[in-house]
Amino acid sequence: QVHLVESGGGLVQAGGSLRLACAASGRTSSIQYMGWFRQAPGKEREFVAAIKWSDRSTYYGDSVKGRFAISGDNAKNTVYLQMNSLKPEDTAVYYCNERTAWDKHYWGQGTQVTVSS
Repeated sequence: QVHLVESGGGLVQAGGSLRLACAASGRTSSIQYMGWFRQAPGKEREFVAAIKWSDRSTYYGDSVKGRFAISGDNAKNTVYLQMNSLKPEDTAVYYCNERTAWDKHYWGQGTQVTVSS
């Protein structure tokens, strides 16, 4: 089983930056994708970004393209999300996600990102 732990969330002013990290432990050899989703209270969960573990192809939700960058370190089994030009609407709990080659999904507990006006 895979265990995911997020870190790096916090409070930042609009226009600022944060860098999130998600470290995977356990049976990490089957990772296909790692990525991030976010959810604000009362809103639908939204796809943010993902990276394919084999070739490092990246994917982004439309709302974050050009501002966020996802990267991975397979030696550390860690995925990062660099968030720049943050907006108040980016405020949410950010969840790390792992998808295995057998379409199993694992989720972290989430880290709060709050962007003030």
